[in-house]
Amino acid sequence: MKTSEVSAETATVRQFGGEIRIAGVTLVADCGGALYWPEEGILVVADLHLEKGSSFAKRGVFLPPYDTAATLARLGQLIARYAPRCVIALGDNFHDGGGADRLQGGDRDNIRALQRGHDWVWITGNHDPEPAEGIGGFFPAALAIGALTFRHEPTAKAWNGEIAGHLHPVARVTQRGRTVSRRCFATNGKQAVMPAFGAYTGGLNIRHPAFVEVFGGIAFTAHMLGDGRLYAFTAKRCMSD
Repeated sequence: MKTSEVSAETATVRQFGGEIRIAGVTLVADCGGALYWPEEGILVVADLHLEKGSSFAKRGVFLPPYDTAATLARLGQLIARYAPRCVIALGDNFHDGGGADRLQGGDRDNIRALQRGHDWVWITGNHDPEPAEGIGGFFPAALAIGALTFRHEPTAKAWNGEIAGHLHPVARVTQRGRTVSRRCFATNGKQAVMPAFGAYTGGLNIRHPAFVEVFGGIAFTAHMLGDGRLYAFTAKRCMSD
């Protein structure tokens, strides 16, 4: 890599987030809620939950029907920022198995436009376990590349090199008398759980027992998403709900 390219990459990291290391691999953790692996040109997002609004509408719960467009717009910004070779979406890409069929024409066209010039991997999730028809890309249950393995649900007790989603981690801290809750990357250096990316996704406090099961205790770090930077707190310092 040329010196100018390294300098540009460093500037991007400083402007939009920070770095975290998983299984010896250095990744850019973007405050937009994505990971970028510079050596492989891979951009990773988790839990898009596209068409959640239309899924709720089917059950009589009406939300503004713009979540898919908003989520894709944010994803488009990240793709423009990093120009990845490959995009990996870590499962629960659609809120349910029929989500792809409910896509509006403009959103479907937007997905095709985002995929143009990039390899695209839709890891299957518990909300969308079967491949979606007519949206392009590949649909594995997991994908191993070098030292890292990408899947939807995290494996309990430190699977080395695993990057997953599913749990929608949120950290809650008190600083200077003010309590703040924000989405975060949760990691112990061996594995990581990514924040949910979708516009209508909620979060689970990292002090929930589900995270203790994954990491084998609370010896892990929450990298909270801030405005242009990450804020690292040990899980022990974070508060329960």
